[in-house]
Amino acid sequence: MVSRMPEATPAPIRLVIADDQALVRGALAALLALEDDLEVAGVAADGAQAVEMVAALQPDVCLMDIQMPDMDGIDATRRVRATHPSTRVLIVTTFARPGYLRAALDAGASGFVVKDTPAEQLAEAVRRVHAGLRVVDPALAEESLFEGMNPLSDRERQVLRLAADGRSASAVAAEVFLSAGTVRNLLSAAIGKTGAANRAQAVRIAQDKGWI
Repeated sequence: MVSRMPEATPAPIRLVIADDQALVRGALAALLALEDDLEVAGVAADGAQAVEMVAALQPDVCLMDIQMPDMDGIDATRRVRATHPSTRVLIVTTFARPGYLRAALDAGASGFVVKDTPAEQLAEAVRRVHAGLRVVDPALAEESLFEGMNPLSDRERQVLRLAADGRSASAVAAEVFLSAGTVRNLLSAAIGKTGAANRAQAVRIAQDKGWI
């Protein structure tokens, strides 16, 4: 009788979790570590740390928040995918906004889910992303189709984001090395493209849609 060698157990899917809230990082790590086929290799507190950790640990999947200090999750995703394409990125965020979804997918993310996703569904999303599939919250995907593309240019987004705290056009101009007149023109264009009545309303609309 020929004995069969036992089948090798597949290596676990190695993860890096990036979120600026320690409680969320810990909760995600604890929940996913309960899965036999998932292994949390490291956690990061911002986008820059996530990029460094991916370079050091070479995980299979990086779970990435969006709004983080120093470097947001969109820029971090772009850098991870450019420098370590074997690491796939799954966006896990509180902010279910169509603009963020489009920006994340354009940056190279393989998936986009919200933080209140049940643990078993999040684990399955990790597995699917690791397998090369795309995972997107279905309600957000449908909303994104109807919202359309972000109409703002890179410069318009930049000055609108800086003007969100009420600073003057001159103050914004000094920060981005443009003339105050150019900044006013960019803000005016952003107001028109968002259909807003003024700068403050344009900021609110752009933030609600995830355009800035």
